Amino acid sequence: MHCISGVNLVVRNITPNLAWDRAMRFDIFLRSGICSTVLFAIVPAVAFADPLTVTVDHLDHDGQFTNAQVYNGFGCRGDNVSPRVSWAHVPPGTRSIVVTLYDPDAPTGGLGWTHWEVVNIPPSETSIRKGASGDARLMPVGALETLTDFGESRYGGPCPPQGESHRYIVTVSALSIPHVDVKSTSSPAVVAYQMHGNILGQARYIATYHRASN
Repeated sequence: MHCISGVNLVVRNITPNLAWDRAMRFDIFLRSGICSTVLFAIVPAVAFADPLTVTVDHLDHDGQFTNAQVYNGFGCRGDNVSPRVSWAHVPPGTRSIVVTLYDPDAPTGGLGWTHWEVVNIPPSETSIRKGASGDARLMPVGALETLTDFGESRYGGPCPPQGESHRYIVTVSALSIPHVDVKSTSSPAVVAYQMHGNILGQARYIATYHRASN
């Protein structure tokens, strides 16, 4: 706005005096050049900001969960160890982070299945350590695990029906609020409701798991 006002002011007050006219034209050129330089310096910084990313470790080479992460129950006999989840490039203004693990292919009439939900992770944190679920010593300070569809407030690994392959979506959400107002017994729906309208950015990683037929 300052650049446009400056140019308009010069144009309105231009006179027939050639020397003065040339000086004003040069002034316009300088102002335009400075504004252009500033604009071109700012726009790329906004347009090419690194996006939020998420990585899930301790999977096999095909991006599948291993028996170490598989649930121990519902007929599955895994070790149920939560994987390491890390993220980078959180958006400016992020005040807390939420991590979820969700199976969209679960036979629940389209409702899917929430396997893990961790809220209120400080924005300074960049990961959840392997095996951190259920262990406050390993969890980020202040983080809270909420209820899954297993009815537990901790990680529950993959356990699809026999003979099926399912996708498991790990989502990292950057929020504009410091705390999601929920309890450890809050359902996934309540957590999603409290997050609504406060999400600055999200990143997703899709892993898979196939359960063999017996």
